Amino acid sequence: MSVKPEPPISHSPAQAALPGPILELAPLGARVRIMGRLAVAMMFFDKLRLTTTMLGVVFAVILSNQAIGTLFGIIHKNAMVVRNADADLWLMPRGSESLAPGKLIPIAALAEARVTRGVALAEPLLFIGGSIKLPNGGTEPVSIFGARYPHYLGGPWNLVVGDVTALSQPGNMIFEESEREILGGLNLGSVREVNGRTIRVGAFTYGLLPLGTSYAFADYELARELGRVARDQTTYGLVKLAPGADAEQVKRDIQARVPEVMVATRSEVDSMVTRTLLTKAPVGVIFGASTVFGLIIGFVVVSLSMFSAVVDNIREFGTLKAIGANNFDLAVLMVAQSIVYGLVGSLLGLAVLSRIVRAISSAKLIVVTPTWLSLATFGLMVGMCVFASLVALGRIRKVEPAMVFR
Repeated sequence: MSVKPEPPISHSPAQAALPGPILELAPLGARVRIMGRLAVAMMFFDKLRLTTTMLGVVFAVILSNQAIGTLFGIIHKNAMVVRNADADLWLMPRGSESLAPGKLIPIAALAEARVTRGVALAEPLLFIGGSIKLPNGGTEPVSIFGARYPHYLGGPWNLVVGDVTALSQPGNMIFEESEREILGGLNLGSVREVNGRTIRVGAFTYGLLPLGTSYAFADYELARELGRVARDQTTYGLVKLAPGADAEQVKRDIQARVPEVMVATRSEVDSMVTRTLLTKAPVGVIFGASTVFGLIIGFVVVSLSMFSAVVDNIREFGTLKAIGANNFDLAVLMVAQSIVYGLVGSLLGLAVLSRIVRAISSAKLIVVTPTWLSLATFGLMVGMCVFASLVALGRIRKVEPAMVFR
């Protein structure tokens, strides 16, 4: 009578290690290596748990980075004039907190700036509100910047049809390409009425669409006529420094000459605009709060995933204690798993996020994910995973080795 052999028993990595040497007799370095290898083996032994925990980290990466990237995109949209104006110093109306039409400064301040040591160029920039008359009889608002020929400090930039020389032609203006249909089906050469004056479309930009109305550009004199601004007034003064000039020193010198205006460096204006957006503009406050909540939710998701992984493997930790592992060894195991989850989950999450960013990016919405944010994601996710694991370590410390024999 033949006897059928019994099927092999499937052992977990920790149970398979039972016949081995007692861990506590091994040197510290060897114990760390053993626990590190065992950590990876335990992760891949339970593939369902590996998948669910990894998905938790990936979801946290996507959620937090998408929220932060969207906030950065809104900040960039709000500050893009400052970042693309090619000016080292700004002369602004006193009390300014953001870039907005309305307040003016004396254009004589630019004459004082031009004769200041270290200044290579000082040009006015006019910012006015406007409306374009549509073929159906309605109107659509636009924000108009007027820059002076031939340098055109302050814009336009990112032209996709035509070039900046279009502004040198009488009556020409440049509009946002993504808003062509909204602005009445504009085409190159289209004739429209802006602020009661007939103008011609000379070129198009792309992406110059802030939170409010789209940007349009005109030669300085044309913008002055459209806004009915006096010749001795302007909105801003833009200053380019000579090579080697110290921006802070030139700023102080100009400020001493024209105390009636505010003189600020490009970085100061950028910070001012960003601070106002985040603290006073409703959309900035809302997206700032959503970014914070995104980070909190991401942390909760990672913490629950890691803690659940520990609870589900509690018997495995009892097995390890039965063969001589102490709390330090288990902490090494958990930290090793946390590092793997954090690094691999961040890599997968950022890969998925890059596809999402390409899919949703448009002239109206961009998600800005700088390189430093991606690098910080790895560190943040690893830190969150390690922290969550160490919190769960308190439960493991109470595990009795005898439970493996029950």
